[in-house]
Amino acid sequence: MKFNTSPRINAAAFTLIASAFLVLVYNTTFWRTFIDATGQLSLAHLPLHVGSFILIVLLFNGFLTLINFRYVLKPVLIVLFMATAATSYFMNQYGTQIDRAMIQNLVETDVREARELLNLKLILTVGLLGVLPSLAVWRVKITYPAWRRDLGIKFGIIAVSALVIAALLFAFFKTLAPTLREHRELRFLLTPTNYIQAVHSYVRQKESEAVVVAPLGTDAVRSLAKAGNRHRSVTVIVVGETARAMNFSLNGYARATNPELARQPGLINFSNVQSCGTATAVSLPCVFSALGRENYTDNKARAQQGLLDVLAHAGFDVLWRDNNSGCKGTCDRVRYEDMSQPVAGDRFCVGDECYDERLLERLPEIIHNAPGDLVVVLHQKGSHGPAYWKRYPAAFKRFGPVCETNELEKCSREAIVAAYDNTIVYTDHFLNQTIELLKKSAASDDINTAMLYFSDHGESLGENNMYLHGAPYIISPVEQRSVPMMLWLSDGFASRFHIDRRCLAARAGQAFSHDNVFHSVLGMLSVSTAVYNPRLDILSPCTKDE
Repeated sequence: MKFNTSPRINAAAFTLIASAFLVLVYNTTFWRTFIDATGQLSLAHLPLHVGSFILIVLLFNGFLTLINFRYVLKPVLIVLFMATAATSYFMNQYGTQIDRAMIQNLVETDVREARELLNLKLILTVGLLGVLPSLAVWRVKITYPAWRRDLGIKFGIIAVSALVIAALLFAFFKTLAPTLREHRELRFLLTPTNYIQAVHSYVRQKESEAVVVAPLGTDAVRSLAKAGNRHRSVTVIVVGETARAMNFSLNGYARATNPELARQPGLINFSNVQSCGTATAVSLPCVFSALGRENYTDNKARAQQGLLDVLAHAGFDVLWRDNNSGCKGTCDRVRYEDMSQPVAGDRFCVGDECYDERLLERLPEIIHNAPGDLVVVLHQKGSHGPAYWKRYPAAFKRFGPVCETNELEKCSREAIVAAYDNTIVYTDHFLNQTIELLKKSAASDDINTAMLYFSDHGESLGENNMYLHGAPYIISPVEQRSVPMMLWLSDGFASRFHIDRRCLAARAGQAFSHDNVFHSVLGMLSVSTAVYNPRLDILSPCTKDE
């Protein structure tokens, strides 16, 4: 005799239990934020909070009811439980909010960056909240009535749910409407709807991408007088990673995170700069496009050429050297060197990590052998978290104790900030080394040199219980948007391109953004093209036409 020990449950009851489980177990961050936004826990607010819980459960139940068919519901729930367990971990652990840009950042990251997010707590969370509920779903026996009666029950559930939802919305509208309007982050916190919507938006975006890349700035030419100068020019653009302006001592930070750059004569530090996005997948293509943040979409950026193409049209030799996860399409039509792959015996590589100074290897030879004017982009690993302690050599461990785990909850906020600040100290050294290299090349090869540095986005280090980056821009904290930017010009470069450095230094405190980069690079290199906008060129008021 065989005994069936698997529990049995009615199909309608099963979806209701699954809906309540999703709303209650995986949405700690949502409920904490919602309760704070509606006046804390109290008897007076209890009807609102309970009513909101019932409302969301009924919404989820309605959607699950639509797919509550044999051979369909179980696989869907298993995928939901597994994905939602992982999503809720990152939301609870780092204060992450899920939107399309976050999904894009996840898809476009590399294996090494993804590996740094793996830890025992993540595995345990997915096991407890993903695997175990999935096993329970797999084992349970769901009983379905005859199909006609089943359809009638489904229709009734959806109809009654709609009526109850409408009644709850009417009862609490005066509170819910302003709360949802003033706290837009709530829609990025309710899971699984947040990542389902984000994935859908990302897929639609990818499906609509243009196959043909439209040319841009094909009319670009260099000023004849400046192009004919007998001295070659070499411009190095350093793209930082996850560096936030407020942790640079050049911007008034209490710790001496910029000891070398502070002694660098002629360095112009722009102290009030906003990023185009809060994640590399958005900021990088945006800053190298001519679109500007307000007009930027991933589709538009991929459908037309960018800054590096315009420079190539103007006759510059362009090279991208990368110590990160790629250029996100911005360097597709120029020379590219991946410097992030460790090579045995390389003094700047330890394990699977290569420090940013590797980007400078062989650069003097490249500069010396360049036949004409050269633009080099150096894409840093910078301050990418959460493994901040891996971003710098031991000699740059200036502050401590430091957090040396990717499980940030095990570290004090002071230890996390100390590790992050050490990455800024190393970036300071890297940028200073770049300038000194350009000085030597200017002297040995009789060329004009310049360096422009800016970070792609900032970072949250525990402010308002948020960590890392990638928050939806509309609700992102200033820590993720305020980025460092600085410019260094050799005497010969300033002279050749008629740039008044004193004038620039006087403008250093004005408000600028990534929108200015495209036009400022064209302006500083005297590139004439119809796509150049002098009003967005930081150098334009300080450049003399001769």
